[in-house]
Amino acid sequence: MVCMLVGDIRDPNRPRIKHEKGKYSFSFVDYKCKVEFSPSVFLVDKSMKRVGKKPVPTLRIDSIDHRSSRWRGADIVVFDTAHWWTDSKTNAGVNFYQEGDQIHPYLDVYTALRKGMMTWASWVDKHTDPSKTQVFFRTSSPTHFSGGEGKSRRSCIGATEPLLRDSGIANEKDRIAVEVIKQMKTRVTLLNITSMSEYRIDAHPSGILDCSHWCLPGLPDIWNELLYHHLLTN
Repeated sequence: MVCMLVGDIRDPNRPRIKHEKGKYSFSFVDYKCKVEFSPSVFLVDKSMKRVGKKPVPTLRIDSIDHRSSRWRGADIVVFDTAHWWTDSKTNAGVNFYQEGDQIHPYLDVYTALRKGMMTWASWVDKHTDPSKTQVFFRTSSPTHFSGGEGKSRRSCIGATEPLLRDSGIANEKDRIAVEVIKQMKTRVTLLNITSMSEYRIDAHPSGILDCSHWCLPGLPDIWNELLYHHLLTN
């Protein structure tokens, strides 16, 4: 997004852009515009909880991420979450999800995600003024692991052409997000990038099994174009 904005500056000879050191924050001084990326992979707060004598990492699915103070007051805010809601990132749901002072001995990832999304939705409804802030939620980036999550038919390793058809398998994480958004008081625009991106099995770094990253320039630019279209039409 920052690269797209830089490319559209009217006077490329004097682009006054300030970058906050150590942060994903860029200010376009002449346009009074600031673009900031606030990493929050779960949207809810990660914590440490003592179990016996041992402190263990937990995910507080009933508490918004402590970074949320940076989200308040923005003219446009784009949220997403899904990628880290997997057994490999959440200790398989064993003694990991926390509500209040209770740590669940076990909670499946979809139940935890729904609870976390409800926490996020409550925060947005409470702290966002729809007359001043446009809220977007981007659906999940798809994976192409052969036989892995989503049980795709192919692996992205060495792929050089797009798929001709998608998997036809519904994305449960996106379904949960849509259901939660429908219950919110705040208007949230859904940026549905999952299905369109699933075709681009060839758009990942080549030679390795890596569905977490996309080549640039490439597909993420289209995600930004989709956001730009909504900003023009809303």
